[in-house]
Amino acid sequence: MAAEAIGLIGVGLVGSALGAQLLQRGYGLVCCDIDPAKSAALSGLGATAVETPAAVAEHCERVILSLMTTAIVREVAAGADGLLSATGRPAHIIDTTTGDPEDTVALAAELSAAGIAYLDATISGSSAQIRQRGGTFMVGGSAQAFAHNGDLFACFSDRVYHLGPAGSGSRAKLASNLVLGLNRLALAEGLVFAERLGLDLESLLAVLKDSPAYSAAMDSKGRKMLDGDFAPVARLRQHHKDVELILACARKAGQELPLSAAHRELLAAAVAAGDGDLDNAAVIRQLRRPGSG
Repeated sequence: MAAEAIGLIGVGLVGSALGAQLLQRGYGLVCCDIDPAKSAALSGLGATAVETPAAVAEHCERVILSLMTTAIVREVAAGADGLLSATGRPAHIIDTTTGDPEDTVALAAELSAAGIAYLDATISGSSAQIRQRGGTFMVGGSAQAFAHNGDLFACFSDRVYHLGPAGSGSRAKLASNLVLGLNRLALAEGLVFAERLGLDLESLLAVLKDSPAYSAAMDSKGRKMLDGDFAPVARLRQHHKDVELILACARKAGQELPLSAAHRELLAAAVAAGDGDLDNAAVIRQLRRPGSG
Protein backbone atom coordinates (compact mmCIF):
# COMPACT_ATOMS: atom_id res chain seq x y z
CA MET A 1 0.00 0.00 0.00
CA ALA A 2 1.33 3.44 -0.92
CA ALA A 3 2.44 5.64 1.95
CA GLU A 4 0.01 8.36 2.94
CA ALA A 5 1.08 11.78 1.68
CA ILE A 6 1.16 14.44 4.40
CA GLY A 7 1.06 18.10 3.41
CA LEU A 8 3.55 20.63 4.75
CA ILE A 9 3.23 24.37 4.17
CA GLY A 10 6.15 26.43 5.46
CA VAL A 11 9.59 24.88 5.03
CA GLY A 12 11.66 27.05 7.35
CA LEU A 13 13.80 25.85 10.23
CA VAL A 14 10.95 24.11 12.05
CA GLY A 15 9.02 23.01 8.98
CA SER A 16 12.04 21.36 7.40
CA ALA A 17 12.73 19.50 10.66
CA LEU A 18 9.14 18.21 10.80
CA GLY A 19 9.24 17.21 7.13
CA ALA A 20 12.47 15.30 7.56
CA GLN A 21 10.97 13.37 10.47
CA LEU A 22 7.97 12.32 8.38
CA LEU A 23 10.12 11.19 5.46
CA GLN A 24 12.38 9.20 7.76
CA ARG A 25 9.35 7.33 9.07
CA GLY A 26 7.99 6.34 5.70
CA TYR A 27 5.32 8.95 5.04
CA GLY A 28 5.01 10.70 1.73
CA LEU A 29 5.37 14.48 1.84
CA VAL A 30 3.94 17.22 -0.37
CA CYS A 31 5.46 20.57 0.54
CA CYS A 32 5.04 24.21 -0.37
CA ASP A 33 6.90 27.38 0.61
CA ILE A 34 6.95 30.96 -0.63
CA ASP A 35 10.67 30.32 -1.28
CA PRO A 36 10.90 27.41 -3.76
CA ALA A 37 14.52 26.76 -2.75
CA LYS A 38 13.36 25.65 0.70
CA SER A 39 10.94 23.12 -0.78
CA ALA A 40 13.68 21.92 -3.11
CA ALA A 41 15.82 20.98 -0.11
CA LEU A 42 13.12 18.54 1.07
CA SER A 43 12.59 17.32 -2.48
CA GLY A 44 16.13 16.02 -2.32
CA LEU A 45 15.02 13.80 0.57
CA GLY A 46 12.02 12.44 -1.33
CA ALA A 47 9.30 15.07 -0.89
CA THR A 48 7.15 16.41 -3.72
CA ALA A 49 7.29 20.19 -4.04
CA VAL A 50 4.24 22.10 -5.33
CA GLU A 51 3.65 25.78 -5.87
CA THR A 52 0.47 26.58 -3.92
CA PRO A 53 -1.39 25.54 -0.76
CA ALA A 54 -4.30 24.51 -3.00
CA ALA A 55 -2.01 22.03 -4.74
CA VAL A 56 -1.04 20.59 -1.36
CA ALA A 57 -4.71 20.16 -0.47
CA GLU A 58 -5.38 18.25 -3.70
CA HIS A 59 -2.90 15.57 -2.62
CA CYS A 60 -3.31 15.41 1.17
CA GLU A 61 -6.06 14.82 3.72
CA ARG A 62 -3.79 15.99 6.53
CA VAL A 63 -1.77 19.21 6.27
CA ILE A 64 0.83 20.62 8.68
CA LEU A 65 1.44 24.37 8.81
CA SER A 66 4.68 25.93 10.05
CA LEU A 67 4.34 29.65 9.45
CA MET A 68 5.31 32.98 11.01
CA THR A 69 1.96 34.44 12.09
CA THR A 70 -1.75 33.63 12.30
CA ALA A 71 -2.37 36.23 9.59
CA ILE A 72 -0.22 34.18 7.22
CA VAL A 73 -2.02 31.01 8.31
CA ARG A 74 -5.34 32.64 7.42
CA GLU A 75 -4.03 33.64 4.00
CA VAL A 76 -2.75 30.10 3.38
CA ALA A 77 -6.13 28.69 4.40
CA ALA A 78 -8.56 31.12 2.80
CA GLY A 79 -6.63 33.31 0.39
CA ALA A 80 -6.16 32.97 -3.35
CA ASP A 81 -4.88 29.46 -4.13
CA GLY A 82 -5.37 28.65 -0.43
CA LEU A 83 -6.39 25.34 1.06
CA LEU A 84 -10.10 26.16 0.94
CA SER A 85 -9.93 26.95 -2.78
CA ALA A 86 -8.95 23.38 -3.65
CA THR A 87 -11.41 20.91 -5.12
CA GLY A 88 -10.39 18.41 -2.48
CA ARG A 89 -10.06 20.02 0.93
CA PRO A 90 -7.96 18.50 3.72
CA ALA A 91 -9.82 16.86 6.58
CA HIS A 92 -7.28 17.90 9.22
CA ILE A 93 -4.96 20.88 9.64
CA ILE A 94 -2.18 20.74 12.25
CA ASP A 95 -0.86 24.25 12.80
CA THR A 96 2.49 24.57 14.57
CA THR A 97 2.59 28.37 14.16
CA THR A 98 3.02 30.48 17.28
CA GLY A 99 0.07 32.79 16.74
CA ASP A 100 -2.46 35.02 18.44
CA PRO A 101 -4.75 32.81 20.56
CA GLU A 102 -7.94 34.76 19.83
CA ASP A 103 -7.29 34.70 16.08
CA THR A 104 -6.49 31.00 16.36
CA VAL A 105 -9.85 30.28 18.05
CA ALA A 106 -11.70 32.24 15.36
CA LEU A 107 -9.87 30.45 12.56
CA ALA A 108 -10.59 27.05 14.13
CA ALA A 109 -14.30 27.85 14.17
CA GLU A 110 -14.27 28.95 10.52
CA LEU A 111 -12.44 25.82 9.43
CA SER A 112 -14.78 23.64 11.46
CA ALA A 113 -17.72 25.19 9.61
CA ALA A 114 -15.97 24.19 6.38
CA GLY A 115 -15.66 20.60 7.63
CA ILE A 116 -11.97 20.77 8.56
CA ALA A 117 -10.68 19.71 11.98
CA TYR A 118 -8.03 22.16 13.22
CA LEU A 119 -5.36 21.59 15.88
CA ASP A 120 -3.08 24.36 17.11
CA ALA A 121 -0.03 22.26 17.87
CA THR A 122 2.67 24.63 19.05
CA ILE A 123 6.18 23.42 19.82
CA SER A 124 8.65 24.27 22.55
CA GLY A 125 12.14 23.56 21.26
CA SER A 126 14.55 24.64 18.55
CA SER A 127 14.68 23.14 15.08
CA ALA A 128 17.78 21.19 16.14
CA GLN A 129 15.87 19.70 19.08
CA ILE A 130 12.89 18.88 16.85
CA ARG A 131 15.17 16.96 14.47
CA GLN A 132 16.17 14.81 17.45
CA ARG A 133 12.55 14.33 18.60
CA GLY A 134 13.35 16.62 21.51
CA GLY A 135 10.54 19.17 21.16
CA THR A 136 7.49 19.43 23.40
CA PHE A 137 4.12 19.71 21.64
CA MET A 138 1.25 21.67 23.20
CA VAL A 139 -1.97 20.93 21.36
CA GLY A 140 -5.39 22.56 21.33
CA GLY A 141 -8.45 21.22 19.53
CA SER A 142 -10.94 18.39 19.80
CA ALA A 143 -9.91 15.19 21.54
CA GLN A 144 -11.12 13.25 18.48
CA ALA A 145 -8.88 15.20 16.08
CA PHE A 146 -5.96 14.87 18.49
CA ALA A 147 -6.38 11.09 18.68
CA HIS A 148 -6.77 10.81 14.90
CA ASN A 149 -3.39 12.46 14.38
CA GLY A 150 -1.56 10.62 17.13
CA ASP A 151 0.56 8.76 14.59
CA LEU A 152 2.01 12.04 13.28
CA PHE A 153 2.72 13.41 16.74
CA ALA A 154 4.46 10.13 17.58
CA CYS A 155 6.84 10.80 14.67
CA PHE A 156 7.83 14.11 16.17
CA SER A 157 8.13 13.57 19.92
CA ASP A 158 7.28 11.50 22.99
CA ARG A 159 6.34 14.75 24.75
CA VAL A 160 2.93 15.63 23.35
CA TYR A 161 0.22 17.23 25.51
CA HIS A 162 -3.43 17.80 24.64
CA LEU A 163 -4.38 20.88 26.67
CA GLY A 164 -8.00 21.54 25.72
CA PRO A 165 -9.98 23.24 22.94
CA ALA A 166 -8.56 25.22 20.03
CA GLY A 167 -6.39 28.11 21.23
CA SER A 168 -5.00 26.14 24.18
CA GLY A 169 -1.81 25.26 22.33
CA SER A 170 -1.23 28.88 21.34
CA ARG A 171 -1.79 30.13 24.88
CA ALA A 172 0.52 27.49 26.36
CA LYS A 173 3.24 28.30 23.83
CA LEU A 174 3.21 31.97 24.76
CA ALA A 175 3.46 31.14 28.46
CA SER A 176 6.27 28.68 27.75
CA ASN A 177 8.13 31.18 25.56
CA LEU A 178 7.82 33.86 28.23
CA VAL A 179 9.69 31.65 30.71
CA LEU A 180 12.15 30.26 28.17
CA GLY A 181 13.02 33.66 26.75
CA LEU A 182 13.66 35.16 30.17
CA ASN A 183 15.82 32.15 31.13
CA ARG A 184 17.88 32.74 27.99
CA LEU A 185 18.13 36.48 28.71
CA ALA A 186 19.13 35.85 32.33
CA LEU A 187 21.89 33.52 31.15
CA ALA A 188 23.18 36.11 28.67
CA GLU A 189 23.11 38.87 31.27
CA GLY A 190 24.86 36.67 33.83
CA LEU A 191 27.61 35.79 31.37
CA VAL A 192 28.18 39.42 30.40
CA PHE A 193 28.25 40.38 34.09
CA ALA A 194 30.81 37.66 34.84
CA GLU A 195 32.86 38.71 31.83
CA ARG A 196 33.04 42.29 33.10
CA LEU A 197 34.16 40.98 36.50
CA GLY A 198 37.03 39.10 34.85
CA LEU A 199 35.75 35.56 35.41
CA ASP A 200 36.53 32.69 33.05
CA LEU A 201 33.23 32.02 31.26
CA GLU A 202 33.99 28.37 30.48
CA SER A 203 34.42 27.66 34.17
CA LEU A 204 31.44 29.77 35.15
CA LEU A 205 29.09 28.01 32.72
CA ALA A 206 30.11 24.66 34.21
CA VAL A 207 29.37 26.02 37.69
CA LEU A 208 25.99 27.40 36.63
CA LYS A 209 24.97 24.06 35.14
CA ASP A 210 25.83 22.36 38.42
CA SER A 211 24.05 24.87 40.66
CA PRO A 212 20.49 25.91 41.57
CA ALA A 213 20.81 28.59 38.86
CA TYR A 214 20.58 25.86 36.19
CA SER A 215 18.10 26.13 33.32
CA ALA A 216 17.84 24.15 30.09
CA ALA A 217 18.78 27.35 28.24
CA MET A 218 22.33 26.70 29.44
CA ASP A 219 22.44 23.43 27.49
CA SER A 220 20.99 24.81 24.26
CA LYS A 221 22.43 28.34 24.27
CA GLY A 222 25.38 28.47 26.68
CA ARG A 223 27.94 27.08 24.25
CA LYS A 224 26.61 29.24 21.41
CA MET A 225 26.97 32.35 23.57
CA LEU A 226 30.52 31.45 24.61
CA ASP A 227 31.63 30.57 21.08
CA GLY A 228 29.83 33.45 19.37
CA ASP A 229 28.09 30.85 17.20
CA PHE A 230 24.86 32.51 16.16
CA ALA A 231 23.96 30.32 13.19
CA PRO A 232 20.18 30.19 13.62
CA VAL A 233 18.31 27.22 15.01
CA ALA A 234 15.67 29.67 16.33
CA ARG A 235 15.86 33.23 15.05
CA LEU A 236 15.97 36.25 17.34
CA ARG A 237 13.42 38.02 15.13
CA GLN A 238 10.93 35.21 15.74
CA HIS A 239 11.22 35.52 19.50
CA HIS A 240 10.79 39.30 19.29
CA LYS A 241 7.49 38.62 17.50
CA ASP A 242 6.51 36.16 20.23
CA VAL A 243 7.25 38.63 23.02
CA GLU A 244 5.09 41.23 21.27
CA LEU A 245 2.27 38.66 21.22
CA ILE A 246 2.84 37.82 24.88
CA LEU A 247 2.57 41.47 25.89
CA ALA A 248 -0.52 42.02 23.73
CA CYS A 249 -2.26 39.06 25.37
CA ALA A 250 -1.23 40.29 28.81
CA ARG A 251 -2.74 43.72 28.11
CA LYS A 252 -6.04 42.09 27.16
CA ALA A 253 -5.92 40.07 30.38
CA GLY A 254 -5.14 43.17 32.47
CA GLN A 255 -1.73 41.89 33.54
CA GLU A 256 1.57 43.76 33.61
CA LEU A 257 4.71 41.86 32.59
CA PRO A 258 7.61 44.15 33.52
CA LEU A 259 10.35 41.61 32.77
CA SER A 260 8.92 40.79 29.37
CA ALA A 261 8.52 44.51 28.62
CA ALA A 262 12.25 45.02 29.24
CA HIS A 263 12.99 41.91 27.17
CA ARG A 264 11.02 43.33 24.24
CA GLU A 265 13.08 46.53 24.27
CA LEU A 266 16.34 44.57 24.19
CA LEU A 267 15.11 42.35 21.35
CA ALA A 268 13.85 45.34 19.38
CA ALA A 269 17.25 46.99 19.73
CA ALA A 270 18.98 43.77 18.60
CA VAL A 271 16.74 43.55 15.52
CA ALA A 272 17.44 47.23 14.75
CA ALA A 273 21.16 46.51 15.04
CA GLY A 274 20.87 43.83 12.35
CA ASP A 275 20.76 40.70 14.51
CA GLY A 276 17.20 39.62 13.75
CA ASP A 277 18.11 36.66 11.57
CA LEU A 278 20.76 35.35 13.96
CA ASP A 279 20.01 32.71 16.56
CA ASN A 280 18.19 34.06 19.59
CA ALA A 281 21.36 33.39 21.62
CA ALA A 282 22.62 36.58 19.95
CA VAL A 283 20.74 38.58 22.60
CA ILE A 284 24.10 38.47 24.39
CA ARG A 285 25.49 40.75 21.65
CA GLN A 286 22.92 43.39 22.54
CA LEU A 287 23.81 43.20 26.22
CA ARG A 288 27.45 43.82 25.33
CA ARG A 289 26.66 46.96 23.34
CA PRO A 290 27.34 50.29 25.08
CA GLY A 291 24.28 51.73 26.74
CA SER A 292 22.27 48.50 26.51
CA GLY A 293 19.49 48.28 29.10
